[in-house]
Amino acid sequence: MQLEFTKMHGLGNDFVVIDAINQDVALTSEQVRFIADRHFGVGCDQLLLVERPTLPDAEFRYRIFNADGGEVQQCGNGARCFARFVQDRGMTDSRNIAVETVSGMIYLFLEADGQVTVDMGTPSFDPASLPFETDESAQDQTEYHQIMVNGEKYAIGAVSVGNPHAVLMVDSVETAPVATLGPLIENHERFPQRVNVGFMEIVGRSRIRLRVFERGVGETLACGTGACAAAAVGIHNSLLDSPVEVILAGGKLTIRWPGGNNPLLMTGPAQTVYEGKMTL
Repeated sequence: MQLEFTKMHGLGNDFVVIDAINQDVALTSEQVRFIADRHFGVGCDQLLLVERPTLPDAEFRYRIFNADGGEVQQCGNGARCFARFVQDRGMTDSRNIAVETVSGMIYLFLEADGQVTVDMGTPSFDPASLPFETDESAQDQTEYHQIMVNGEKYAIGAVSVGNPHAVLMVDSVETAPVATLGPLIENHERFPQRVNVGFMEIVGRSRIRLRVFERGVGETLACGTGACAAAAVGIHNSLLDSPVEVILAGGKLTIRWPGGNNPLLMTGPAQTVYEGKMTL
């Protein structure tokens, strides 16, 4: 099987994007892992498929596969690359693109300056939406949850932005134990479907620094949904004011969310690196 693909990135969070509308695509988990491998394959954090929609209100269907071969619900940086991909390849004339995902509809807006804004929908702080098995009787959705890891207690904000996130407050992202604590929380028994783990340092009322250990991938240079989750947790707990500038290793994102049942908007860049063909 020969496939055309495009290598793209959003702030260094990199993707292999495949048009599954104009070519036949049937990938196994093993093939996804091979493509994502940085030594033997193309190399990427996630593989994105552009498909025909199954819902009448959508222009496209967007599917995301992590480097470990597993399919996941959402990827914010990938969504921006998705919008840039279908626009640049002439697959749509729309600047406002309705896209179907596993976790529901998302809406992509191509800005005049080349950036892309993603309507991520309303964040959910209901533990069942992640899912997260809370052991607190009150289930106060405005407070942090307590979890035990190797005998140590950590406070996390648990939120779903189309995929599950646990957000920890840290004094400094530079010294945060991302590589060691990240996988332990990702695979914690109270997250039965695993979780993305964000380490958030608050710089000011509208600025944070963030590192994210992504589920099924590891730490990436940027995580769009992680930026959304961290900003949402901060705003929800009256620690931050919208809009929030999120500083990641790969660059900056802007997150806007007035709170409540309003949609959360993420704005940032998306860039094409190269196009190629692969034989599987």
